[in-house]
Amino acid sequence: MEWSPLAGWDNFYVIAGSAAAGLTGLTFIVITLAAEAHRVNPNGLSIYITPTIVHFAAVLGAAAYLSMPHHTVLSVSLGCGFAGIAYGSLLAVALLIRHWPARSMYAIAAAFVLLMIAGIHNAWDIAVWNILHRADGAPKDSGA
Repeated sequence: MEWSPLAGWDNFYVIAGSAAAGLTGLTFIVITLAAEAHRVNPNGLSIYITPTIVHFAAVLGAAAYLSMPHHTVLSVSLGCGFAGIAYGSLLAVALLIRHWPARSMYAIAAAFVLLMIAGIHNAWDIAVWNILHRADGAPKDSGA
């Protein structure tokens, strides 16, 4: 039986994937609630929503892939290389995992956490921006 570089990482990917899925859902809820309250400006949403969903979806998809059993160093390398088309750090891991498989798992985990932090930051910006601006793009009145 070949050694799997993912041994011992099961819980991390379950937690990371669940967090990414939950945060994706919450992002859509915030957007929906803001739209119903007529506080959504399409220009503001277009700035932040796409990268936010991309970050969360990347973590969710990669966590699901890496949670599958019976991975080898080659299958993890190929999966990270495919995802690395969009994310340079994962591409680097895909190239280095053959030489440093155990250390590379920490780099993958760090990339996922950074993607989630970026997504959380973007989701926060979406919520704050929509609260502070009306649908017509003008700032909300602060006084009476």
